[in-house]
Amino acid sequence: MAEIKIRPVHPDDVEAINEMRRKPSVIDFTMSMPSERVADNRKFVESLGTDDHVMVAEVDGRVAGVGGLHVMSGKRRHVGNIGIMVGDEFQGQGIGKTIMKELLDLADSYLGLIRVELEVWADNNRAIHLYERFGFVIEGCKRKSVYRRGTYSDVLIMSRIK
Repeated sequence: MAEIKIRPVHPDDVEAINEMRRKPSVIDFTMSMPSERVADNRKFVESLGTDDHVMVAEVDGRVAGVGGLHVMSGKRRHVGNIGIMVGDEFQGQGIGKTIMKELLDLADSYLGLIRVELEVWADNNRAIHLYERFGFVIEGCKRKSVYRRGTYSDVLIMSRIK
């Protein structure tokens, strides 16, 4: 397997990220929409603040996945929210695991976060298993929270407390 390089997101990554976000398997398990535009993703990357930590997983010079950690503010400053996505052709190769490890190291070793939380589709068993391996537990279910391919789906709330 090729080496996985984790690095901060760069504006030059926007087109590759947009292409990844428009793939059916990514759309089905994220908030991405088929109509998403490169300009939308460029605006997102350019508007990242100091509490937004977005990393890209690169394999052989190609964007293979993206992960983000957003630090909350005020009375929730000890909390971070994580999200990851992996491109179709890179799934099952340890990309998600590598991104998650990097983001949690950032949360633990540099940001001092106590709680890291995320939301995941209730039928995304592969992702749920990955999160559980990193110590996340299911806290609850948001029933019929998202609309996908003609049906309403549940979303699980998971967290890891340090």
